[in-house]
Amino acid sequence: MFGHILIPIDGSSLSMAAMRKAIALAHDAKARVTVLTVIEPFRIFSVSPEQLESTQEQYSEEARRQADLALEEAAADAKAHDVPVETAAIESDDPYRVIIETAQKRGCDLVAMASHGRRGFAALLLGSVTVKVLTHSKVPVLVYR
Repeated sequence: MFGHILIPIDGSSLSMAAMRKAIALAHDAKARVTVLTVIEPFRIFSVSPEQLESTQEQYSEEARRQADLALEEAAADAKAHDVPVETAAIESDDPYRVIIETAQKRGCDLVAMASHGRRGFAALLLGSVTVKVLTHSKVPVLVYR
């Protein structure tokens, strides 16, 4: 069925719930997983409360800390289910492109992700990362709601 599943997460409750379901799928399929989080760079002009209240250094440290926590949780869940896991955190303005490129570069045969994450207001303006992945990915995409 599937041998290598890419699981993009952003630390939101919905993405973490989707991650747990995708790891259960990987366990059943005897697949390995790569869990990816994309860290958005600091922007001077932003509607994100985290960026409005922080300096660039504070934001970068907190964003990396949050990414590491989410990846640690995912790795622990995968290990608890005997699923081989690798993790990656990449900084980019275009999360959907990083997801698609990572799936291709790592030879993933499925991307399993949440229907939406924490982007909130920005998602309304810029479009959902999930929709962009669905639109542009050559690798099959499984969306969890």
